[in-house]
Amino acid sequence: MSDETTRLSRTIGLRPQWAFLALIIGCATSLAAAPGAAGAFGAALFVLTLAIAIIDWKQLVIPDWLNASVLALGLVQAAALADDGLRWSAVAEALARGVIFGAVLLAVRAIYLWARGREGLGLGDVKLAGAGGLWVGWTMLPVVIEIAALSALAVFLLAPRLAGKPAQWDVRLPFGSFLAPAIWGAWLIEAWLAA
Repeated sequence: MSDETTRLSRTIGLRPQWAFLALIIGCATSLAAAPGAAGAFGAALFVLTLAIAIIDWKQLVIPDWLNASVLALGLVQAAALADDGLRWSAVAEALARGVIFGAVLLAVRAIYLWARGREGLGLGDVKLAGAGGLWVGWTMLPVVIEIAALSALAVFLLAPRLAGKPAQWDVRLPFGSFLAPAIWGAWLIEAWLAA
């Protein structure tokens, strides 16, 4: 982790007790928003996205096994929550969303690399987008990006100011730490709207 990211991390204050509290609140919120199997899947998604956010924040990497878990659980929930006759259709549509969402972030990554000559997004972020696309509907995919980008920008601009320093434009931010919660947040919004 770079020195700038370490300082930013200390400013934000990631502590185990906060993670545990977030875990309790996130799982309870998932179950309240969508009682039954859908809420249980949402709670499991929250656990995975919280783990991704914490690990990416601390290590600037998203483990492949966590992205694979989000993907696998997304496939299972698409099949489990679909009407009996439409399971394969629901799984195919979920996969299509994941492929499109991952492809969009892959394109952003390639354009940034071409324009700036350095990586702006890691492949872990692209894989997370692909896996996360299985969890939300088509209309929520842009909302996921918006939530993640705006929250990352807010932390980037506000956290240094809280420490009494100006924002530094070369600080590496772990985008997965914002993308993962945004995926769950979009799932939660859809669950509330469906209820």
